Amino acid sequence: MRSKIFISALLLFVITAGHAQKSAQEQISTLKRPNIVLLFTDDQTYASIGALGFDEVKTPNMDRLVNSGATFTHAYNMGGWSGAICVASRAMIISGQHIWRAKEKDNLWRKGDVKAIQQTWGRMMKKHGYKTYMSGKWHVQAPADEVFDIVGHERPGMPPDPWLKGGGKKVVEAIKNRENVDEAMPIGYNRPLNKNDHSWSPSDPKFGGYWEGGKHWSEVLKDDALGFIQEASSKEDPFFMYLAFNAPHDPRQAPQEYIDMYPIDKISLPGSFLPEYPWKDSIGNGRSSRDEALAPFPRTEYAVKKHRQEYYAIITHLDKQIGEIMDALEASGKMDNTYIFFTADHGLSVGHHGLIGKQTLYDHSIRVPMVLVGPNVPKGKKFDQDIYLQDLMATSLELARIDKPPYVEFKSFLDIVRGETTESHYEAIYGAFMDLQRMIRKDGYKLLVYPRLDKVLLFNMEKDPNEIHNLAEDSNYKKRVKRMFKELLDLQKDMGDALKLDDLYLTL
Repeated sequence: MRSKIFISALLLFVITAGHAQKSAQEQISTLKRPNIVLLFTDDQTYASIGALGFDEVKTPNMDRLVNSGATFTHAYNMGGWSGAICVASRAMIISGQHIWRAKEKDNLWRKGDVKAIQQTWGRMMKKHGYKTYMSGKWHVQAPADEVFDIVGHERPGMPPDPWLKGGGKKVVEAIKNRENVDEAMPIGYNRPLNKNDHSWSPSDPKFGGYWEGGKHWSEVLKDDALGFIQEASSKEDPFFMYLAFNAPHDPRQAPQEYIDMYPIDKISLPGSFLPEYPWKDSIGNGRSSRDEALAPFPRTEYAVKKHRQEYYAIITHLDKQIGEIMDALEASGKMDNTYIFFTADHGLSVGHHGLIGKQTLYDHSIRVPMVLVGPNVPKGKKFDQDIYLQDLMATSLELARIDKPPYVEFKSFLDIVRGETTESHYEAIYGAFMDLQRMIRKDGYKLLVYPRLDKVLLFNMEKDPNEIHNLAEDSNYKKRVKRMFKELLDLQKDMGDALKLDDLYLTL
């Protein structure tokens, strides 16, 4: 009798537990996936947001994002395989793969490889029920209309130079073909020569660029976003928005009212200002570099301040567009189930170290803002763990409850945001630019390697954040240099980096 009662009770428990488990599974399956919005800028260094301590720039809406969410203060881009750093950065973002394998994926997209296109971020979101939308700068070999359901205005790598058809390649040709460095440059380059140089105006539509089409491209992107948000507000399907501004990439153009916000005499020089970087030619930052040709050599204080003035102005104009997108998201009634990522594809020198562009592995060029806003994300919280900006893809997949595919190498930082760990997911941060520069950042130090010069530089990033004082030649740091170089060699293997540095290592 007792055995029958026991068996009956056991059966009742199994059935009840089975129903409970089924009920929980059904509940999970019916949970609405959150909306994911990426606000993505171009050439925006980490040191360009007021709420992060850089109050020379007016960014009320970026400040609003920082104060509403979690910010990673040390988010890095791995680098680039060409002068167009944005190409590598964006390929890594949508493939989820580290730089050299992302380059292989980039080649597959170029050939129209169907499987490679299906493995992109947008296609993964679509596969799991997301309505996917993209507008703005693409600059990826995979066709945008094959990655996203809807494409608004698809923009090229940078606004065109109407006075020099052919874009960046033609500019580089013009620079290289000059017989001497004083020869006239294309309009918008090698400027300002002095305070009386008025050859260019960032607010005059006659210079085209962002004004091509009649409305500033940042405003066009904002209008595209508002249109999609209005349509999505009446629908139940989750959405993924990839909103990629060209700003603040050059030509740094904005309406005059934004230029007027930044009087030249109120602009400060970077702490690492130099008239000329001593090793510029051997690391790919010489006079024939398109980005570096924007300002005269040697750099003058006035020229750098002028470029920074225009940089700040286009960021503040961009900030206004971001504010309107945020307002629309809040008005849509969707914000209680929407996560917003705000970041950039890489940073920019704008006068640091005598440089103007982003083709270096200094923090001003590889470190970017990274903010996550959304339900249950701590407000105003700052995290100093080292991450890669491309971690945002894996993080979004976790938020969307999509299993990360094996080929996605970057890691979600959601566990850090939730307080489940205080550790970084990376023992060291790796950086590369073509075959001209390599970097490792670890334990508060950064080692830079310049292969063509057989030169290494070491910086204490906590005591010397502007990366001014090279410690590599100090005998007290010889062991650290040797150890970090060996760790860089190990990272190269992990990354599939074929550049040979062993001979240089053996000389240390």
